[in-house]
Amino acid sequence: MGISKHPSVVTMPSAEHPYPSILTFLSRRFPAISSEIWEQRIIDGKVLDENSRQISLESKYTPLKRIFYFREVSAEPLIPFAEKILFIDDEILVACKPHFLPVTPGGRYVDECLLNRLRRSTGIEDLAPLHRIDRETAGIVLFSVNKKSRGEYGTLFMNGHVEKTYQAVSACLPLQEEASWEIENRIERGEPWFRMKAVPGNINARSSINLVEVKSGMARFNLGPRTGKTHQLRLHMSGLGFGILNDRYYPELQDESEDNFDTPLQLVAKVLRFKDPITGRTREFISERELRW
Repeated sequence: MGISKHPSVVTMPSAEHPYPSILTFLSRRFPAISSEIWEQRIIDGKVLDENSRQISLESKYTPLKRIFYFREVSAEPLIPFAEKILFIDDEILVACKPHFLPVTPGGRYVDECLLNRLRRSTGIEDLAPLHRIDRETAGIVLFSVNKKSRGEYGTLFMNGHVEKTYQAVSACLPLQEEASWEIENRIERGEPWFRMKAVPGNINARSSINLVEVKSGMARFNLGPRTGKTHQLRLHMSGLGFGILNDRYYPELQDESEDNFDTPLQLVAKVLRFKDPITGRTREFISERELRW
């Protein structure tokens, strides 16, 4: 049994009366975990409120308040690839994540995530990611080391002041040798819940996509996300007809299977560039990971 040493958090959303019980809310929010398991976790004192007090089965649902819990998995897969720390100072840590490793605990993963690996290797318990990339994607991830400056770095991402460049390979070839696209649409959760879809409505996702070269029946692209929606680049590439090589979600959802470490998603977060809010200097970090090209 794997049990996280660090709590995860979920916020109780606004709801109409009568409010559900906290047990009902957790069971609906995390359908992969049975109501019986949540009930036992609450009885065992493993679910806490914002003041670190144990929640009971009689505790009241309170909209917009947070609940803290500790992830548990019966058998955690091991990811046989190592991360690399590219930079660390008193404010930030920059790491290069391998394919298949999640950034934070989720699903079947507790200890096997970039955050907890870095906590163990650096001894910095208060480490916190400032953004996310998909588990299947490799590349640059920026972490906050210092709580006092965390908000200033987080604001860079919120306001779109971080320039990100990804690289991707597709087995689908464009008709022209030189091409670029500006994609703007609305992305929301689809079915199943972990798969995103483009829908009509106000734009919330923007990407620049540029063809770099074509060879050996494949095409390489530079991708510039202007927003940070889940699976944005994978969905935008698929929408253009250039599904990323080894993508198991887009354009068609593949049957569930164990990871094939020989066929990683050919997408890497290559460059991260921003003006440091503390020093005023321009920071640029480049991943050493290369796609199979």
